[in-house]
Amino acid sequence: MITATYVIPGMRVRDHVERVPLDWSDPGGPTIEVFARELVDPARDRDDLPCLLFLQGGPGGKGPRPVGTSGWLGQALQNHRVVLLDQRGTGRSSRIDGRTMSALTAEQGAAYLAHFRADSIVADAEHLRTTVFGGRRWSTLGQSYGGFLTLTYLSRAPQGLTACYVAGGLPSIDPDAAEVYRRTYPRVAAKNAEFYRRYPHHAETTARLADRLAEGDVLLPDGDVLTVRRLQSLGIDFGMKPGYERMHWLLDESDGLPDTFLHQVLARSSYADNPLFAALQESIYGSGPGATAWAAQAERERHPAFAEDARPLLFTGEMMYPWMFEEIRVLRPFRGAVELLAARDDWPPLYDTDRLAANDVPVAAAVYFDDMYVDSGLQLQTAARVGNTQTWVTNEYEHDGIGDDRVFARLTELVRRQGGGITGE
Repeated sequence: MITATYVIPGMRVRDHVERVPLDWSDPGGPTIEVFARELVDPARDRDDLPCLLFLQGGPGGKGPRPVGTSGWLGQALQNHRVVLLDQRGTGRSSRIDGRTMSALTAEQGAAYLAHFRADSIVADAEHLRTTVFGGRRWSTLGQSYGGFLTLTYLSRAPQGLTACYVAGGLPSIDPDAAEVYRRTYPRVAAKNAEFYRRYPHHAETTARLADRLAEGDVLLPDGDVLTVRRLQSLGIDFGMKPGYERMHWLLDESDGLPDTFLHQVLARSSYADNPLFAALQESIYGSGPGATAWAAQAERERHPAFAEDARPLLFTGEMMYPWMFEEIRVLRPFRGAVELLAARDDWPPLYDTDRLAANDVPVAAAVYFDDMYVDSGLQLQTAARVGNTQTWVTNEYEHDGIGDDRVFARLTELVRRQGGGITGE
């Protein structure tokens, strides 16, 4: 159902809302809403254009809210209708937040959250393709976690796809959270080393700050205690550009713990805009037997350099820890549910290795060699096991390289050189 039509400079927009099953294996059960935004060049609105579905990073990522036609979006609008999906549980797609979780028991919450993973998101996308967008094949552009969704899509519904573009997000098709963090902690340590190489004086800044926070009486504007480990979690930004510079300017005004510093720390660490990112972070590696079992916390304990009293103080990366669901106000209502998710050992498989090996849908993937979040070695192992896949390995970009005009252009050129995508039907 179209709920609104309007114009943003350079694009005509249609908002679509559809009701879909909460559990796609039980179509007659409870339903949720899924929201998607369709964008088209106003001059081509009446043209029969193919669709490009943007698969946002995450988990727990809502579609971009565009304000103009720069970057990959402007390139895509030259030849496509672009579909921006709010993944279920985010944005306008039956958003999940603390109020949602507070109304559920831990068991109910864990069961509910289990329906918001890649398999369900792909089923939502297929429903939109077949019912809203005419049933023709479409192409996808997956950023970060969007690459995980891409491989689930290729495993479950390749008949819906003409070509797939992935930026920094080919997952291992033998998901193992423990292996992911074994590989990423050394990468995070290297990012810390680079930060202190650029800004050596901040070794003293962070030591002084950590010593003060260890006293346990520094409060953020929402009343949460600012702990050393919460401060360390800001290092998640080191995988983006210009993450080092953002950290530098934050620390530059930290002496005396002024309001401007505390408000910025709160904004960067509260997860108010995307609580599912924290709640489902390790569950994206749940596939088949085996529990994720707080893998990031277990691996951290093997790296004493990341201790709160180690110096220089090391910041952590895209790791979620049990304490976050106690210390961070927005995440507290998720605590019981995420504990159960961490212990679950019977996840439905996300990837079909045989189908992926036989894949004939063209896939072009940018692999960022120094990626802090998605290990480049694992990405290349996956590329070798997925049929019809090309990789472009580069260290020019960090994880958010999709923001550069050259990345999407390069990916589409790789597919064109191999004869283009599968013809839409």
